Amino acid sequence: MPTEAAPMKRIRTFSDRALLLAFVAGVSTTLLLILVPVLDAVRLSLYQAESFISAQTWVGLANYTRILSAPTFWHAFGIGLLFAITTIAAQVVLGVLFALLLDQPFPGRPVVRGITVLPYLLPTVVVTVIFQWLLDGGLGLFTVWAEHIGQGRPAWFENPTSAMLILIVVSVWTWTPFVTVCFLAAMQTVPKSLYEAARVDGASAWMRFWHITIPMLAPMLTVTVLLRSIWMFNKFDVVWLLTKGGPLSATEHLPVLAYRRAFSQFDVGGGATVATLSFLVLTVLIAVYFHYFPLEEKEEKS
Repeated sequence: MPTEAAPMKRIRTFSDRALLLAFVAGVSTTLLLILVPVLDAVRLSLYQAESFISAQTWVGLANYTRILSAPTFWHAFGIGLLFAITTIAAQVVLGVLFALLLDQPFPGRPVVRGITVLPYLLPTVVVTVIFQWLLDGGLGLFTVWAEHIGQGRPAWFENPTSAMLILIVVSVWTWTPFVTVCFLAAMQTVPKSLYEAARVDGASAWMRFWHITIPMLAPMLTVTVLLRSIWMFNKFDVVWLLTKGGPLSATEHLPVLAYRRAFSQFDVGGGATVATLSFLVLTVLIAVYFHYFPLEEKEEKS
């Protein structure tokens, strides 16, 4: 028996070491892919350069002074806040509503739950192509419907208001399933006995939702809002693929502004400065996250 246990122990030890090395390699690679671009962007923000391969001139904090004094930066910052706040609010409200509906027993519930996640699984390029086809000025389905009801053929992407609304609708349609799944998972942890006791006490559906569901969802709600704030404030692909920041910079937020400055206006230092300032905003949001979820609580429990 000892002769059989020794090889098994060596196998487990080797397996544990291999798993540990793979984990360390994965974490190191991830940190390398994140830290190197971040540090290089901070470095470039202190230089003036027309491209990534041209000569770079040290200017110190002059880029920050120039960018922070430019109206385009604050306009893009305001557009980013508007886009993030409206999309997050809609995602949270719809996510809670859909989670409540999907938590109720009904025939075919597993199938409906699976279909609900589909928009979240689609690649962003596919989503934008679908909506570009639906909103095409000549043959778009929504354009044809608008013409049939006497609204003419709307220029969806040429009007600042409609362009922003399209970005909000596309983002909400794509990311609401993620929020729904988060809330639905949190609802599974709520003891059913609480709802039964509330019904016995005569509590209405609204009172059960407000006094039981919302308090139990509060931790997940806070985490979801903070994570969605970070992602939506830094969202680039949807905005660039649909509007490229137009019309007339009406949908240009900080990521698009950074891209334009670096690759269209040949101001790599200015683009890196915008990216660095955007990173600082995200860092503040992460600090708020750790403020509401301190590590000390976990250490005390352990």
